[in-house]
Parts: sequence; C-alpha cells; structure tokens
Amino acid sequence: MNICVFGASSEKINKKYLDSAESLGKRIAQNGDTIIFGAGKYGVMGAAARGAAAQGGSIIGVTPRFFDEIDVIYNQCTELIYTETMRERKAIMEDKADAFVICAGGMGTFEEFFEVLTLKQLHRHCKPIIVYNVNGYYNPMIAMMQNAVDEKFMTDECNKLYTVADTEEQVFEQIKNYVPFSYDKYDS
Repeated sequence: MNICVFGASSEKINKKYLDSAESLGKRIAQNGDTIIFGAGKYGVMGAAARGAAAQGGSIIGVTPRFFDEIDVIYNQCTELIYTETMRERKAIMEDKADAFVICAGGMGTFEEFFEVLTLKQLHRHCKPIIVYNVNGYYNPMIAMMQNAVDEKFMTDECNKLYTVADTEEQVFEQIKNYVPFSYDKYDS
C-alpha cells in the first residue's frame, strides 16, 4: 500500500510532532508499505521519511525542481520524482497514494488536506483520509468543520469523508478497516 503523508516542512517544529511523524514512518515501513511525501528533508515530512528509512522502507518523494535551489529535498528517497509545479507535485502524490495521512502542518498541509477532501467529495477518489490529531493539534480545524455543518455551509456527510486518529495505532486501524464512503453533495 502507498501511504501519502502530508505535514509541515518547517525546521522549528515542536519535538512531539517530529517524534510522532518519525514513528509513523517507521510503522509504514515495518508494515511493508511505501511512504509518499513531498520530499522535504525538514519538519514532519523529513521525520516521517527518516523513520521509514531507518526501517529500510520504500520512500517516494515528489518535488518541484525549484526546491533544488533552496536545498530542502530529502536525498535518501528510494524514488525521487521531479515536477515543474506544485500542482503537478500534488497530482502525482494523489494518484500514487492508496491512503492519505494528514500530520501536523501549516498552510501547505491544510491546502493538501482540503484538496484531497474536496476531490473525494466530488467522487474523484474514494481513498481513506486520516487526520492524525497528535496532541489535539487539529481540534480547532475539526471544530471549524462542525461549525460549517451547523451553519449549513456543508452537510455532516462531508465530515464522514475523513476520519480522525489521536494515536498511531488508530491511524493504522482506520486504514485497515476502511469502508469507502461517498455521497451526492447536490442531493443533500
């Protein structure tokens, strides 16, 4: 299985998020799965890749060529795919992934989460999306999503397109026990 891990690439992240991502990467490799990520060497992305590498795992990094200019690419990928744009990068990661795990992150991670969520809502894929809620990091976003339901900007079915995992064990249980879900947003 190819598991796409989205997460922050900043250098100054709290250690608890880095440790959880590294452990996640190790577990992906131990399970014989492949990690797909944005090829960053820093932050949560780099930690997940280092975890997978420590277990001899397969690592597919996808990065735009301009990242070479700013020296942020994790150079121990099993396969490194270069793209011309960030959009192309996301498309390749999305196509290659069998599941998405959303780790702690910022603007880029939010954008990646909402894109795969929107694509699932529009029936462009039916893959599991797991929000890995380490230390309650995503509680405000989960509350925002519920507020959108409460205010009738979206239906509660949208919140069923993803799951929330508070522990690494829950991440893998949710992937293993995934039952595809979709609905017609225009019929709700």
